Amino acid sequence: MSKKPTLAVWKFTGCAGCQMEILRLEDELPSILQVVDITYFMMAKRHYSSGPYDVSFIEGSVSTPREIEEIKNVRLNSKNLVALGDCAVYGCVPSIKNWFPERSVEERVYENPSVIHSTKIHGIDEYVHVDLYLGGCPPHRIMFLETVRALLMNTRPNLRRHTVCMECKFRENECLLTSGKRPCMGPVTLAGCGAICPSFNRDCEGCYGPMSDANATSLAEEFKAIGLSSDEILRKFRKYAGTSPKFAEEAGTQ
Repeated sequence: MSKKPTLAVWKFTGCAGCQMEILRLEDELPSILQVVDITYFMMAKRHYSSGPYDVSFIEGSVSTPREIEEIKNVRLNSKNLVALGDCAVYGCVPSIKNWFPERSVEERVYENPSVIHSTKIHGIDEYVHVDLYLGGCPPHRIMFLETVRALLMNTRPNLRRHTVCMECKFRENECLLTSGKRPCMGPVTLAGCGAICPSFNRDCEGCYGPMSDANATSLAEEFKAIGLSSDEILRKFRKYAGTSPKFAEEAGTQ
């Protein structure tokens, strides 16, 4: 019998929600474990291997010198490296601190900032090559399943590249932006969530990050036309993927 592929799941600066999404695969995990060997997953198992790994899933952004060193070591020991979730891809909500001086952020949180060694928040590809990006806060667990399936078949996973607006069309939702004049991020946001927020009459917040050819400038003009201030527009584009090139101008990075 051939050796099963080895998987590792790592946590950097993040909330652990992406790992929890994997653990919600209660029905599928027994079948997954028949065909792959999860050799490192600190949140789920007591014993672990030091590698090498066929694929490593990275949750969380890089925010300290120690994590810079660690992500480089993980990359060295991983045949494939997957950024799991918006923190690993873009920095996500923690990256909002990047628009403030590091010192002022530390002083607001810590009584003695001299003991803190933090950096600006970055996705992991600031420091290492990434083979696959799974956006989302968190990515839907089906995206993890599709990635594992592709690994076993030696193919690229079939991930969506269209917008949340397409998912709204599939669900026959009324457009919140054009009909309701509400600041919905759906036109520039990557699909994968099933348009869950608009389906419950909530504006899309953009938690899957920018879609492949997002026209952020045009959407920012629409937001201005419906009455949002410049600061409000900045915050909309900074929230989940403000460090991304596609949102950089509207987020005030450029």
